[in-house]
Amino acid sequence: MKNINELKISAVIACYKDEQSIPIMHQRLTGIFKKIGCDYEIIFVNDGSPDNSEEILSKICSVDEKTTAIIHSRNFNSQNSFSSGMQHATGDAVVLLDGDLQDPPELIEKFATKWLEGYEVVYGSRVKRETSLLMNISYKFFYRIFNKLSYINIPLDAGDFSLMDRKVVNAINSLKESDRFIRGLRAWAGFKQIGIPYNRPERQFGRSTNNLFKNIQWAKKGIFSFSHLPLEIMSLVSYSIFLLSSIALIIYTLLYFINDEAPKGITTLIVLILFLGAMQLLSISILSEYIAKILDETKQRPHSIIKKIINNKKN
Repeated sequence: MKNINELKISAVIACYKDEQSIPIMHQRLTGIFKKIGCDYEIIFVNDGSPDNSEEILSKICSVDEKTTAIIHSRNFNSQNSFSSGMQHATGDAVVLLDGDLQDPPELIEKFATKWLEGYEVVYGSRVKRETSLLMNISYKFFYRIFNKLSYINIPLDAGDFSLMDRKVVNAINSLKESDRFIRGLRAWAGFKQIGIPYNRPERQFGRSTNNLFKNIQWAKKGIFSFSHLPLEIMSLVSYSIFLLSSIALIIYTLLYFINDEAPKGITTLIVLILFLGAMQLLSISILSEYIAKILDETKQRPHSIIKKIINNKKN
């Protein structure tokens, strides 16, 4: 069995507009790692935040050699921030957290316990969110739909907040895709996994950068990255429409020759044209999502650009 005193855990925190949360996050992480008794490092990834996050991180790094700040040249989104941190992490395990304190650092102690028991991925399972009833229902609905659509088993109510063993981190780091969905890649990688239930609090400072449009984008990212079912449904609908059209054509023809009473009227024609046109547009929109992902991957751009790394051991 692993000895926690001989191991190192890296904490990677994705930050955007979190200047007030960063000092508190640093303090809480330092406290929990000292309580656990392991060696550790704290890596903040400032994802092009327009506030004073960089200045605050510089001050923290100047007095704490265990803290590193990675500064992106612009905003590349949280998934790419986590990827930057994971590539620079040196620990035997890596913990991913959002910088807004909605992922409680104190849960890392339970993560570490399960890790020592042999689990290679320990993720936080959101039993409840401190948000509106509508948002709670929407999130739970998405994860269940995502799980049903995906060609891999996606844990329910599990976000990016997790602890991953070094071999899992290495496996994810080796993947070449640029449009990353970490929680999906984590499930795709496999290994022995377990969830720890927790209540996700509200953002302590400022307003959330998520909105309905961004949540829809997240849903599309997950579904189109880890499911072929939309394409299969599109094919099934096409076959069904072809079959129904063939049957209708036969019936119309028979009625015409039998008693010249085949249905007539512009309304029927309009309804059929609108229905088929809507199906075609829907099919094209689904195809365009997959084509857009193919285009992004073929460009082979890096998932982020690092402007500088701040650490008093490395500067």
